[in-house]
Amino acid sequence: FFVAPLVAVFGYSATEWNLLTQQATFVGFENYADALTRNPDFWQVLRNSLIFAAGLVPLNMALALSLALALSRPFPGVVLFRTIYFAPVVTAAVAWAIVWKFLLQAETGTVNQTLAFVGIDGPNWLREPGWAMVAVIVTRVLKTVGLNMVLYLAALQSISRDYIEAATLDGANRWQVFRYIVWPLIAPTTLVIMIITVVGSLKVFDHIYLMTGGGPENGTMVLAFYIYEQGFEFFDVGYASALAVILFVVILVLTLLQLRMRGGMGR
Repeated sequence: FFVAPLVAVFGYSATEWNLLTQQATFVGFENYADALTRNPDFWQVLRNSLIFAAGLVPLNMALALSLALALSRPFPGVVLFRTIYFAPVVTAAVAWAIVWKFLLQAETGTVNQTLAFVGIDGPNWLREPGWAMVAVIVTRVLKTVGLNMVLYLAALQSISRDYIEAATLDGANRWQVFRYIVWPLIAPTTLVIMIITVVGSLKVFDHIYLMTGGGPENGTMVLAFYIYEQGFEFFDVGYASALAVILFVVILVLTLLQLRMRGGMGR
């Protein structure tokens, strides 16, 4: 179920195969050459994917760690807050994206109506190139941050209180305790979260498909959605398969780079 489709994608990427006619012609590396050297849209799409990842990953991880630190100690209502922040993770992605699409409407959306109430003229979030990318990044972060929060919570609660109490008795302040004790001890969890979040950000499809459709002006056209468009709207399976292989290589390279960072994360 996994190896066979993976091998098939590599095989299809070397063909010119039209899904409608079911005719395939072997073309070797022609699809790769077309994407990398002759198709300017590919580089814009790849750039959009990297911008999306660069915006989502640090925001997601920083927010998840902040929530975990705030909710790691017991206080009245802590279980309720943990449930609230985790609830979007188990909410259907389709429902989440559609609801936010209505909330971010230019004039009738709740977000802009709230901003207008305090005298701020909100933009057309999903129809302006710059703001559309910001909108899909933020809504995606709110959708997935709860999972990373739970992972950080588990890591924080596994730290022995003896380390923290000993450092406090030696005169360490909160920042020093976090920097020299907490952060090194949760470094392995941070690495796992970083890899999961990077891979997820590069494979994002549902939010783009439902909220912007890759627009405006291809401003949110990311690689996963571009692959879908080439394969199932233009029926060019060979070219779409080549793009899928390129996405696989990009994710593999970024994952290996993150694994090499493992040795320095606790320093």
